[in-house]
Amino acid sequence: GTPKATMLNVASVTNQGSARDELHARACASVWAIRVMEHTLPHAPNACQRQPLAQWTHLSHRPRMSQRIVIGANAHAEIAAALKLVRPSLEVRGNRFMDVSTDDLAWGDTYVGFKRPPVPTMGNIKWVHCTGAGVDAWMQPEELSRDILLTRSAEAFGLQIAEWALSRALAISQQLLDLARCQSNHEWLQRDIAMLRGTKALIVGTGDIGSSIGRLFRAVGCDVHGVSRTGQGDRDVFSTVSTSELLPSLVGDVDWLIVTVPLTSATRHLINHDVLCNCDGAVLMNAGRGAVVDEAILPSALDNGWLRAIALDVFETEPLPSTSPLWDDPRVMISPHISGLTTTTGVVEGFFECLRDIENGVQPRWTVDRDRQY
Repeated sequence: GTPKATMLNVASVTNQGSARDELHARACASVWAIRVMEHTLPHAPNACQRQPLAQWTHLSHRPRMSQRIVIGANAHAEIAAALKLVRPSLEVRGNRFMDVSTDDLAWGDTYVGFKRPPVPTMGNIKWVHCTGAGVDAWMQPEELSRDILLTRSAEAFGLQIAEWALSRALAISQQLLDLARCQSNHEWLQRDIAMLRGTKALIVGTGDIGSSIGRLFRAVGCDVHGVSRTGQGDRDVFSTVSTSELLPSLVGDVDWLIVTVPLTSATRHLINHDVLCNCDGAVLMNAGRGAVVDEAILPSALDNGWLRAIALDVFETEPLPSTSPLWDDPRVMISPHISGLTTTTGVVEGFFECLRDIENGVQPRWTVDRDRQY
């Protein structure tokens, strides 16, 4: 049937069945989406040059075909059901990542999850497939052994995070939080409202996420500029692209400073005092990783007028401690790391794309560059 009819049938099963039926239906929906993508969509260009497994210099062995999968995720049951529907021969165990045990890792050969389990070693694991785009949990504070293959999600989060960023910019420019307060107090207070058109956005990170944000901001008339490690980016999106060393000299006339880069040893506290003290009333947004921003100086950056508002989706410590002064500051908008959510479909599709490459004897497209840390 058509995609619409298929989804309606899945919804019908979900609404009428038991919890087990619901899990099966959701897994079917994920597998259906994967198979539609495999059969109807062209493959995007490779993110890196694929090489035969024998040429992977950072691995001391060729990863075996995965048969025993350990899943560490809140949605482990749904992911496990979807994996088994695609390949019933797989043996799968799952739990929340905090509850994955040394026995699980000794049993399995492959781990699927966003974060490293809180155990001393990864046991018998030969391949880790990270379910997020950022792999900092596997690189810091201690890098995952290079004897273990590390791949990351194939899922694109750019459109989700772009909507998150644009919604915050509109909420701030339209003064939605203050208007909500006035409504609650039955206050009729006239005010001037600024438009986004004509304002300047500087996006730190010019990959999929940064480019997606840039396109939306350009669509509403913003002047969009980029910063990246290499000084490269899509010239159809960014008016200029500079290297990250130049950040302190670039932020003086910026209205929106938007951070999307992954956390690496080079990007930790990239947004620091030297950068923020050169801002003049900018709005800072961070949807990359919390530690890319020196969080401790944000209150003073607001009080000094370097920043006029902040929107944060990621934090140096998550969950954000209840004692943080950011909670009570009306100039700060907080969301609990939800700007780009992983889906079961994305996890399963990315896993099998990498597995097919391994079985074909080539380096998976989504292999993490251990030196660049992403």
